[in-house]
Amino acid sequence: MAALANGTTNGVANGDSAAGPVSIRFSDIPSAIDIPVQGDQEDEAVEIDLEDLVDDPTELCTLFENEHAAKTYWMTVALAYAKQHKIDHAIEMLLRGGGAIQSNASNPRDKVSMICCLCWMYLWKSREAPRVAPDGMRVSEAKTKEYYLQLATSSLNDAARLNPSFPPIFLARGVLLLLRASLQAPSKTAGGIGSEKQELLKTAVKSFDDALRVSQGKNMLALMGKARALFSLQKYPDSLAIYQDVLQKKPDLVDPDPRIGIGCCFWQLGFKKDAKTAWERSLEITPDSKVPNILLGLYYLDASGHVPVNSEDFVKLYKKAMTEYTQKSFKLDKDLPLMCSTFSNYFLSRKSWDNADKLAHKAIQYTDVNAIASDGWYVLARKAHYNGDTEHANDFYRRADDARGGADTGYFPAKFGAAQLSVLKNDLGEAKLRLEKMIQQSKSHEAMILLGTLYAEEIFVNQTSDAKEDKSAEMKKAINLLEAVRNAWKDPKRNVSPDASVLLNLARLYETENPEKALQCLQQVEQLELDQIPTSEYPEDVTEEAEIQAAIRKFLPPQLLNNIGCFHFQAEKHVLASELFEAALGACMKMSEKDSSVDTDALVSTISFNLGRSYEAQGLSDKAVEVYEGLLNRHDDYTDARARLAYIKLRQSPNKDGPDAVAKLYQDNTSDVEVRALYGWYLGKVSRKRPGNIAEDPEFRHYKHTLQNYDKHDRYALVGMGNLHMMQAREMRRETDADKQKRSAAYGKAVEFFEKALSLDPKNAYAAQGVAIALVEDKKDYKNALAIFNKVRETVKEPNLYVNLGHIFAELKQFSKAIESYEIALSKEGKENDPVILACLGRTWLNRGRAERDIDAYTKALECAEKALEVAPDQIHYKFNVAFVQIQLVTTIQGLPENRRTTAQLEKAAEGLEAAIESLDAIAAHPQTPYPKHDVEQRANMARNTLRKQLERAIGKQKEWEEVNKEKIAAAQSQREAELKRREADRAEVMAKEKERQDKIRRERDEMAAKVKLETEERERELEAERTRREADMTEDEEGNKVKRKRKPAPRAPGEGKPKRSSKKKAAKDDDSDSDEGSHAKKKRRLTTRENSKFKSAEIVLDSDEEDGAGDDDDDDDILDRADRMGRSSPAASDAGDNDSNDGGDDDKMDVDDAPREDDDDDDDEPSARQPAKRARRGRVVESDEEDEE
Repeated sequence: MAALANGTTNGVANGDSAAGPVSIRFSDIPSAIDIPVQGDQEDEAVEIDLEDLVDDPTELCTLFENEHAAKTYWMTVALAYAKQHKIDHAIEMLLRGGGAIQSNASNPRDKVSMICCLCWMYLWKSREAPRVAPDGMRVSEAKTKEYYLQLATSSLNDAARLNPSFPPIFLARGVLLLLRASLQAPSKTAGGIGSEKQELLKTAVKSFDDALRVSQGKNMLALMGKARALFSLQKYPDSLAIYQDVLQKKPDLVDPDPRIGIGCCFWQLGFKKDAKTAWERSLEITPDSKVPNILLGLYYLDASGHVPVNSEDFVKLYKKAMTEYTQKSFKLDKDLPLMCSTFSNYFLSRKSWDNADKLAHKAIQYTDVNAIASDGWYVLARKAHYNGDTEHANDFYRRADDARGGADTGYFPAKFGAAQLSVLKNDLGEAKLRLEKMIQQSKSHEAMILLGTLYAEEIFVNQTSDAKEDKSAEMKKAINLLEAVRNAWKDPKRNVSPDASVLLNLARLYETENPEKALQCLQQVEQLELDQIPTSEYPEDVTEEAEIQAAIRKFLPPQLLNNIGCFHFQAEKHVLASELFEAALGACMKMSEKDSSVDTDALVSTISFNLGRSYEAQGLSDKAVEVYEGLLNRHDDYTDARARLAYIKLRQSPNKDGPDAVAKLYQDNTSDVEVRALYGWYLGKVSRKRPGNIAEDPEFRHYKHTLQNYDKHDRYALVGMGNLHMMQAREMRRETDADKQKRSAAYGKAVEFFEKALSLDPKNAYAAQGVAIALVEDKKDYKNALAIFNKVRETVKEPNLYVNLGHIFAELKQFSKAIESYEIALSKEGKENDPVILACLGRTWLNRGRAERDIDAYTKALECAEKALEVAPDQIHYKFNVAFVQIQLVTTIQGLPENRRTTAQLEKAAEGLEAAIESLDAIAAHPQTPYPKHDVEQRANMARNTLRKQLERAIGKQKEWEEVNKEKIAAAQSQREAELKRREADRAEVMAKEKERQDKIRRERDEMAAKVKLETEERERELEAERTRREADMTEDEEGNKVKRKRKPAPRAPGEGKPKRSSKKKAAKDDDSDSDEGSHAKKKRRLTTRENSKFKSAEIVLDSDEEDGAGDDDDDDDILDRADRMGRSSPAASDAGDNDSNDGGDDDKMDVDDAPREDDDDDDDEPSARQPAKRARRGRVVESDEEDEE
């Protein structure tokens, strides 16, 4: 028959479902109590309703004193007051009752329980008291946590003096030490907890151990206290094990709830989902519990921090954290410090300053946890910072940092806030020091952004200042920091969202040195902006991604599109640049439609001008003129647009409209240095004879006037002056030493102007090119000039640069490079048929043919000379060049042996010779011959008389030789053709094989990269699990040092003695004695198979002699054999061993990790008693001898 309790079967009425565990705190307090009083009748008593106690306990105390009530009545009423949360009345009852009992009782020990109860009341009051004295109250008068802890300590000492072995004293002392430890200052070193706090917590652990000892391990509250102390000592695995032990022994314990502690331990160990599960179970059992509610709220807040802020997941998680859990906790207890801290941050984000201030102060005042106080101070600091109260903000940031240890540890957001204040106060040196220290301690994403931005701003200011300083070190630091932030975005584990400001700063830093990287940064910003555009704005019936992108660009910032277009323009991608400038104008229109108050006129003007320039570069002059004229209709004083129009007119009409437009522009804008530069360029292009005295040159006087009266640092005028001096030096006589010295002085004057321009602008490529030309022409310093030209080539893409390079390579006899340079110059726009470049190229081919005696080179030279003559037939010197090459070809070809020439070549050379004779006769008759007329006539006569006869004889000999060797020539020719075909086939086959090989390598690389990525991710997970296991398997000794936890030896069955040593090893040695001589040269191997291994291979080969040599203990082999037999005969035992190994950590597994084992020494020092347990958990072990037999 079932037992009856309070009228129900097992406490549950029929038809009702069993209720979950409930709190048993104050469950032994009855609803009413009868106090016996003295009267006429013996059983007369006064009934006191304990559920409706009076607010003033004075009358009750007087009644109890008069009736000499026993201590049970005093304590019951006091606990009834405590149950109603009237702690002060409970304390008053206990104090009055203690005095009454002391005067009435003969044994002072009777009041120990009351004193101990009083201690608990003081501890309760300490939890609710403020940490520091409230504002406006003296410290001596304030009843702070420390005040009540001193009273509790005094009460506890009184109780201990009366009865030191009273069991509740041990538990009370442990809790007292826990609370006192919570008030200690945090550690100043990373990972530490402070020496004083550590000593208090260790003493608390001993007190809880004493309570467990006297209760024979049945005091669950003592176990909970020990777990809490170990948690504060950062021994989370030990704490977790105890909390789980409590839950296993007393699953209906809900106040306090061990599930909350289990969740906190899981959280600290990194198992946040397990923590959530524990807290949800706690909330399921006690739905109105405030602590699991706020902890679950923090879980979802943390989860929201790992998703993008603008995503739906963030809104969902954040809303769930605040409305479903944090708000419920607030309704249950408005004074819970952790809840106050969380809600104060919420109100801070909503800029509800009063609520944030109130809750932050409450969190600071009433918390026992330094981290919560730190959060409160941080909220106050943020509020003061936002409102411009830098003095208070700085103080609050410091307090927030100190509450978590400060110095090397502390609170990084508070440190960052202090650095922001330093920036706000323009104390950039202090800000940099703070940020650099933060980055050294932890690669803080925000700190790197701010520090990189500070260095970048320093560089930008220096670029705009007159006094330029060397900021290369700052440039390098800024780029490294911002690039590190940029790389962090690619790490999915960090889940950091890209920041457009970082990319924009990087683009400005890269703008000069690496425009390609700057463009990449801006394009990444463009993609970020495009991703923010809602799909509702996308055009309908458009599927092409490029068309969609072009259509939605109008929603982007026009400044961004304009800058991207400028970079495309610099890269000579003018079509792309035009598209972006057009999109930027569309974005300006869209911006005006959204907000009519926005003034976009300046943007539209700038972008329109850029669009016109891009049209010009594409050769669309009409479109460019239309854009410039439209710009001038809105702003007739836009000088740059007028200058471009004048330039276009000058190109289109160089004789009338162009010069008039340039002259009018110059007259209207005489003081504009850009217009003066254009006018100086125009004067230089005017076809005229330059005067012998450079001072009389109009262009020279114009530049001189600019430098003297408008801008002495005008770089265009300086370079122009240098060019004019160099042109003058070129025309000077050089017959005598005096002439040469005078000429060299003119070159020196030119170099002075170029160097002045370079001092103002070290990257001025035109000035550097001028210096290089002067070096070549004056000092024949080809090597230094070549180095300068190679540097200039990175900036200047003009044809004349490559012409100059070709000249230098030709002088250095590097004909291949010279030819390549001239051909690049010819490939430039408008230079395809430039006769000057063609003549230079022909001369280089001619010199190469002379040096190598190569007929093909002569042929190339003749082709270039003929092409130059075709382009400029009126130039007599090009006609002379053709004739000269033809004569040189005849001279060379007739000197070659018969086997290196053919009759066809000789006959073609003869035709050229006749043409050369005719040309020379015509040149000699010309009024302006390139050389003296007599010399030309003499060369023509030599060709007519001597060369013609020599060539005729050479043709006759060549025909005779070819007739005699006709068969050999035909065979050689056919053989040569066959060889060429074979080579072409071989080459095609090799190319096909190479392409196949490259494709195979590419596929293998892709597969390898994918495999390496998977292996890296797997290895990272393994390392993370390994670190967690190591941390879980470490503990602290009495001195606070990290040591490996010692394990107890495996339990033996009753009657089982110490395992005997096996003679198997000895027997094996005897059996193999014949082969032992060679055993030292070759190590034996053991193959170890691990079923639940987390490594890639389940088979690990170990050196048997290394293991044997490590211990040289016969017991090892005996234990290994026993483990082997156990694994084969008892699968259940093996599985259990594996489970034990997993529970206890991987240290119980074999020493085969790739990483160095930190615990090896500890393993060697372990007592031999634990070795059987350790070895018993190994997998199957096969000796090399056994493996051979099998």
